[in-house]
Amino acid sequence: MLVVPARLHRWPPEVQDLFGRKGPLVLEIGFGDGRFTAELARSRPDWLVLGAEVSAASVLRALRRMRREGLTNVRLYHGQGPFALRNLVPPGALDQVIVNFPDPWPKKRHQERRLLREAFFRRLSTRLKPGGSLLLTTDHEAYFRFALEEAERTGLYRIEVRPPPEAHLRTKYALKWKEAGRTFFHAVFTKLGEDPAPWPPLRRYDVAHALLSGELPQDLALEKTAVRLKEGVAVFLEVARGKEGFYVLTHVEEEDLTQDLLLEVRKSARGVYAGVSRFGSPLITEAVKGAVRALVDRLKARGLEVVQDHT
Repeated sequence: MLVVPARLHRWPPEVQDLFGRKGPLVLEIGFGDGRFTAELARSRPDWLVLGAEVSAASVLRALRRMRREGLTNVRLYHGQGPFALRNLVPPGALDQVIVNFPDPWPKKRHQERRLLREAFFRRLSTRLKPGGSLLLTTDHEAYFRFALEEAERTGLYRIEVRPPPEAHLRTKYALKWKEAGRTFFHAVFTKLGEDPAPWPPLRRYDVAHALLSGELPQDLALEKTAVRLKEGVAVFLEVARGKEGFYVLTHVEEEDLTQDLLLEVRKSARGVYAGVSRFGSPLITEAVKGAVRALVDRLKARGLEVVQDHT
């Protein structure tokens, strides 16, 4: 298993269950095409390298690279780095985190999307071992200074600005920026303390649906409806009519996780079913349950009554 499925039986998994053996655990956030990941895994065969990347095309390229090179100490996760940190890494298990050339989100209104903010550094401290570290390399000086300030604000790290290691300058973007004559910045954030706030893995559920009595509506006008949830936000993007009812393409955003999934409203033998379609195997979280509750509320407003509720 080179690619880590999100629907693991248990969050977080034991390191030995994920890799088949024990060893120093390293998380690389944003591995791109995997060339740095592969070099790291080759040079340190005793290390266990977990990579997280949001680009499906990059994950595929990296997967092919790992297979070509026969690397067995790498596991790749297609998704957001904070999600992997929270749900795939046990507390106090990480020796090192590597972030090479993260998206700087340079516009001021987008800075809240930056990875290396105070909240991230605080939560990272719960997953690093004592003395564990995060290594940052970037060509964006403003983001670099921003990350230094955000980490310093926590009081949980010793921060050292150093020349970037040569291996970190052989990534796809580093080679591109080196050719353009850009300057590189590198820092090591070593854990000195730990944030006391708990950061448990996301809670998951087996089902999210309701059964209602009444007639199936003739139409379901939900397109582009945004619903604020306690856990995040859900947007009903598009409604399609099928033979048995309606399919609602829904976008759900919550902390560390974004999903596009299908909700169903259809006639069943016992009434009208409203809930999550199994298409795409979505993770059923609090926010997904909230989206289903919002859909059920729309049906109740049409005169249907809930007779069985699993939302």
